[in-house]
Amino acid sequence: MNLPRLSLGRCAKIKLPSQAASYSTASASERICAKLPNRGVLSVSGTDSKTFLNGIVAASIRDHPFYTVFLSAQGRVLYDVFIYPCTTDGRPGFLIDFDSRSSEATPLITMLKRHILRSKVRVRDVSEEWNVWAVWGGALGSNIPHREWRWGRSGASEPVYAEGEHLLGPEYTRDTIGARDLRAPNMGERLLVRSGDKPAISIGCDLARDGSQYILHRIKNAVPEGQEDIVPQHAFPMDSNMDMMGGLDFRKGCYVGQELTVRTYHTGVIRKRIMPVSLSQEGLGHSSDTPSLPLHTSIQAERLPSSSSDTSNRPTRPRGTGTLLSNVNGLGLALLRLEHVDGVEQGELEMNLVLPTDQHSAKWMVRPKRPTWWPTPLDDSEHAK
Repeated sequence: MNLPRLSLGRCAKIKLPSQAASYSTASASERICAKLPNRGVLSVSGTDSKTFLNGIVAASIRDHPFYTVFLSAQGRVLYDVFIYPCTTDGRPGFLIDFDSRSSEATPLITMLKRHILRSKVRVRDVSEEWNVWAVWGGALGSNIPHREWRWGRSGASEPVYAEGEHLLGPEYTRDTIGARDLRAPNMGERLLVRSGDKPAISIGCDLARDGSQYILHRIKNAVPEGQEDIVPQHAFPMDSNMDMMGGLDFRKGCYVGQELTVRTYHTGVIRKRIMPVSLSQEGLGHSSDTPSLPLHTSIQAERLPSSSSDTSNRPTRPRGTGTLLSNVNGLGLALLRLEHVDGVEQGELEMNLVLPTDQHSAKWMVRPKRPTWWPTPLDDSEHAK
């Protein structure tokens, strides 16, 4: 796909391709609803709640639900979250949807309470009161708007959303808590629903068959989520596509983790990205019967045999490895070095999984696929303008 290029500091309008709808895991005639496992919900309320959260998340606080991230002081990801403005007992506040599984990161509720100090804020765990739902398919994504992108010298890019783009459709009741999931064009909608209830959608939807259906939906849309894809205390936000998914605001004032994030945006280079991959045994094509392979398995790039003299003295294996993340039915997400992806696309490299000799003894091939909705990165000549 040929996309327009632009100089640093300008925006480009990009019409997302119509075939982007093919990334959906639902047909054009069905809408799927999935209650998401391993999601907790925290309530942050009080007169200082907006100011309080604005100082510790990487996006500016908005008056509608949005996606963002809590970072460590070193600029690494702690929790990727959705934040929903709400009113609790007449007081302004927010609900935070997050991965509730234990990890190397401090529990989110503990971390928030450490930051309260003298702020007029109350933090409570309300996970028993709410469930997180995702809805996708049907007519969603059929009317994809033009997208503007802001660029950093590092290769980071931010979507510029149209006014009202987050709004739910008329099929939802007015009191529904949720919004369009703008992390990718066909992600659908993200909702908070009272425990025991189902989303109040007038046109109805089919319940997902199992938990893997939403994972597969995310994979096909190149959307990492939670600690299996975005490893707490280790992952960097832009390696994890949080810039392209709208989770970062590089013009925002001071917040925890800002220094390294903004410095990388202006003066660094993004060398890795999470992107979809297909997985297959050597000599075989992709199969939906492929078993799930171990999380965080290393991916090794190897140089293909070539008669070209300029590659004769180059090492067989380029430096660095990738990492396999969520994977279902032979499709997955992987954190990959962009130079390795370029090499595969140019026919110079191949990628394979590095598995223990007693597991899956056959060689497993990894084939990356750049999402069609990603904007084209700037090259050095464009930055020089």
